[in-house]
This record gives sequence, structure tokens and C-alpha cells, in this order.
Amino acid sequence: MPTKNIEKIAKDYKDAYKKITGRVVICGGTGCIAGGSLKVYEAFQKEMEKRKIGFCLQITKDCHENYLSLSGCRGFCAMGPLVSVGDIFYTKVKPEDVAEIVEKTLIKGEVIDRLLYHNPANNQKAKTVDEIPFYAKQERILLHDCGRINPEDINEYIAHGGYAQAKRAYTEMTDEEVCKEIITSGLRGRGGGGFPTGKKWDLTRVEPGPKKYVICNADEGDPGAFMDRSVMEGNPNAVLEGMMIAARGIGADEGYIYVRMEYPLAIQRVRTAIKQAEELGILGENIFGSGKNFKINVMEGAGAFVCGEETALIASVEGKRGMPKIKPPYPSQSGLFGKPTVINNVETLATVPKIMEMGAEEFRKIGTLGSPGTKTFAVTGHIANTGLVEVPMGTTLRQVIDDVAGGTTNDDGTVNKAAFKAAQIGGPSGGCLTREHLDLPLDFDSLKSAGAMVGSGGLVVMNNKTCMVNVARFFLEFTQRESCGKCVPCREGTEQMLTMLNDIVEGRATLKTLENLEDLAKAVQKASLCALGKTAPNPVLSTLKHFREEYLAHVVDKCCPAGVCKALARFEIVASKCKGCGMCKRACPVSAISGEVGKPHHIDPKKCIKCGGCKSTCKFGAVVTGA
Repeated sequence: MPTKNIEKIAKDYKDAYKKITGRVVICGGTGCIAGGSLKVYEAFQKEMEKRKIGFCLQITKDCHENYLSLSGCRGFCAMGPLVSVGDIFYTKVKPEDVAEIVEKTLIKGEVIDRLLYHNPANNQKAKTVDEIPFYAKQERILLHDCGRINPEDINEYIAHGGYAQAKRAYTEMTDEEVCKEIITSGLRGRGGGGFPTGKKWDLTRVEPGPKKYVICNADEGDPGAFMDRSVMEGNPNAVLEGMMIAARGIGADEGYIYVRMEYPLAIQRVRTAIKQAEELGILGENIFGSGKNFKINVMEGAGAFVCGEETALIASVEGKRGMPKIKPPYPSQSGLFGKPTVINNVETLATVPKIMEMGAEEFRKIGTLGSPGTKTFAVTGHIANTGLVEVPMGTTLRQVIDDVAGGTTNDDGTVNKAAFKAAQIGGPSGGCLTREHLDLPLDFDSLKSAGAMVGSGGLVVMNNKTCMVNVARFFLEFTQRESCGKCVPCREGTEQMLTMLNDIVEGRATLKTLENLEDLAKAVQKASLCALGKTAPNPVLSTLKHFREEYLAHVVDKCCPAGVCKALARFEIVASKCKGCGMCKRACPVSAISGEVGKPHHIDPKKCIKCGGCKSTCKFGAVVTGA
């Protein structure tokens, strides 16, 4: 099929946009969908039909006055479902709010104050996105279109400049010029390792042979990470265009998107984007009349974390068990089916069209000298505004946590910036950052010097009620379970490390246990075959370095300072807070609590089985855990 004229599509859509007087966009990312945004969308359809308000669900030349659509993830997950009516931005919208929004905002142009975002720091209302600190403090380049366009309409992507850079790469540039542009930009792989993207492409370009592949690594498996998922859901065509440009740069005619099967919405939208691109002739044969072909396949992974490693991923695509191989040879030399292959993650590839659009030199002005551009982070944990953020490389940890994400919270959700204790960055492969790292720039080199890594961009914030030993155990338990078992250091080493951590949190450890744990962690780090094993000890080593006193408290004093580890927890009743209501006494299954009605109660530590029933029952916060 001949390629349709993308310039004409862009013009037709821009003309259609001018006719629209009321545009309603509902966030259709997974987070908002879980919060009920699809029901909000259906409510808008019914209400607009009931009131006979002309509207369309897809922009066309004869689009009515109002346009109703879903968008991708807008990042502000803590405030979803999100709805925008023109420039007016509403948060936590429910289906029962829809009639009022249609009547007051869509028809009359009035603002509904209670649905606006209220800044908890000063109680100021924000009418537009630009007035919300969460967005104002970001620099959204990659995520710019995720909340603006309908991800299931390729024409909207084209109307915003989509596929123009792919066309330029195929019709105006040589393969060498494409690679040089990305080399000049300084773009480094956003999947974790930070290898220069342009250099990887160029190494593959010069390899001989008529058959080469491009693989998009969408096997995002880190706990707390959802950057790649959000980009695929919100702007799948940007990923396809990035793959096309990569294919032009290395001389590939076929590509694969390897996406974890737990991302059904991302898979659906990627498949839709591919189908629409093929129908327009953008993908397939004789792209843009260049005589070059490119086909993209989608493969669903079964959820093995190790398949995020490039050689294990290749094995899985080939139909083999996902296990890593010794390198060299590198995929650029012998990758998929033995052919030269480039593997980049979703974020890296989706950034490529933006680099081509703004120019490599302009892109280099953003971020730091060694880490140009922006980085997306999935911020979760004890934080006011959980969600997806995009900031320039080199932004400090403090700026991300306090300025963008609203600050660390207590267990009850109240903001308390002083409660910050640590942040785990880079998922289970990353490391732990502490208060002394709050002003550390978040870039590849700075984080490496601190014993951490950017990783894919997961950022889990923890307050001072968190047990760091238990955190290390959680992440190690994950990597130990996900080990493919091919090499002994990872297979056996992580299991023994986990056993020692279990001994520590359950009160069986000695000082020798700590010594053995540290020695073994360093051995696993050095001797493992792939990045999973080499980075698995990172959470253990970083917490041992920064929170050794917590480990010593568990081992020597047999107590958990945070009161998290059940076997070491000590439940006590604060006399000044106890009302003597007897609720805790009735909740205790072993009669370990004594006291008269109206007077402070007491817990017998010898009888207490540490079930926590008393603490969860007390309405006055009188039951506490600690040393």
C-alpha cells in the first residue's frame, strides 16, 4: 500500500481542531482506569447524548463542536481520575460529577471549585495544569503528548508532528547521518545501563549482512516501575516511529516489541497503532517511497524479570528459555537469530523522534554534560503525589521528592518532609539513597558514584517508619525468585543471602551472619553472569552501608527500631494516650493485656505473640511498636 501523505493528514486534522469549541479529555491510563475513568467516560457520552450536545469520539473533517476522548497517562496518578475541559483541569472526578461538569463547564464555561486541585501547602486552587506544582516543576518532552492526544488515533499523532522525522530519516538522510544525529545528541539508554544509544546503533550499522533487527525492550518488571507502560499506553506511535528511525540507521527491515503480558492495555494500544500505521502505508513495504521496508511484530513475554536482560530477551523471542548468554559476542554482532540486532527500551526509542525534531544540539542543552535530556521516574511509596514525572537529568533527589511529588508523608498520609528516610532508585537492581543524598543530581554518573543507578526509573520513597533491613529483604526476595538459575553465584548466592536476611529479621542472626552476608553479596556481585545477579546484592550492600545500625539493632539488641519485623517487634501502651477503653484487651487472643476500665493498660511482653491486633484496634494511637 502506498504511503498516505502525512502532511495532508496533519493539515486536515489541524483544520478540524479549529472547529472544536469544547474538548473533553479523560485520562485513560491504567491508574485512572483502575480509579473508574472509563465509567466517567461513559457518563460523559450518556450526558452529552441526553442533552443533545453535538460531539464526536474521533476527530474528522466534519467533527461536531465538542470532542470527547480518552488520553494516555497524565502522570498525576494520586489525583485520578483526571478530566480536562479545554484548559480547565479537574481531579478525582466521579461519574456523578459528570452532569454538573457538562452543565456548568462545558455549556456555561463556569469552573467547579471543588473539583480543582487544591495545593495542600497553601490551599490555593489550580485551574489549569500549568498552575499545579506537580506539572510546573517538570520538563515534559517525552510525556508531552501522552495527556493531549488520543493514543488510539494515529491521525492525532500525525497532526502533532508524528512520523515527520521518520519520513525525513527515510527520504532525506543516510544511515550514517541518522546514527550521527543520535550520537551527537548524547542520548544514553534509558533501560538501566546508560550505554550511548547512537554508538550502539553505529556498531550495528557497520556489521555486514542484509538482515538486521530492531527490538524494543518493553519487559518492564521492576517493582514500582510503570514508565514504559505509560508511554506505550499514552503514545504508542512515538515508540513505533523511534523503531523506524533506528531501523533506518542500522539497515533493519524487521522489528519486535517484546512486552510483558501483564500490560494488556499497552499491548492493545501498540497493536492498534501498528495496524493503523500499516493501513496508512507508514509501516510495511516501500516506506515513504524510499524503497525500504520495515515490519514490526509484537511478542508477549510470560513475565520473567530476567528477560529484561537483552540476551535473555533474544532467547525468549527465538522460542527458547529466557536465559542470558556470555558476552561477547554482543547483540550488535550476533543477536536475534544470529543477526546484528539493536535493543533499546521504550523510553529510549520514544525519545528519538523528539531529538530529531528539536535537533541534537538543542537536546544536549537539557540535562547534564554526561547525561543529556530528560528522564521519567515512577514515584511511589510514602509520597504526597504518586505518579509519573519527567525532569531534566541532573535534577536533585530533593527537587523530585519535595518540589514535584509534594514531599514525604507520614503513615497517615500527612505531608512531613522531615520524615524522609530513604529512597530506593532503580528497582531491585538499584541502590538506596539517604538524607545525605537529597541534593545528589539524578544522572547516570552521579548515581553510580553513590552506589546506585538510574535503572529504568523506579523511585520508591520511604519514611522514618520503614525498616531498611526488611526493604533489603523484599528486593532480594524478588530477584532471588526471578533468577533464571543458569549461574551458581546468582542461583545459590541470592538464596543464601535471603536465608541470612530471614535470620536477621527473625532474631536468629549473629554478628558473624552480618559478616558473611556482606562477603557473599560482594562475591555474587562480581561472579554472576548477567546484570540481574551482578546487581541483586545492591539493596543489601547499600542498606548495610547507610543503615548498619539498624542491622546491628536486629542482630545484637534483637529489636526492630521501626517496629516492622514481627518477630522482633515490642508492643507497648503509652500510658498518657491510653483511655482505658479495653478495646485492645478484647482484641488480644492470648490475654496478654491487663488493666482496669478507665485506667492505662499494660502489655505483658512474655505473653504477647506480636499479632498486632491491639495496635490496629486502638483508636487513640496508644499502642506503639519499637525498641
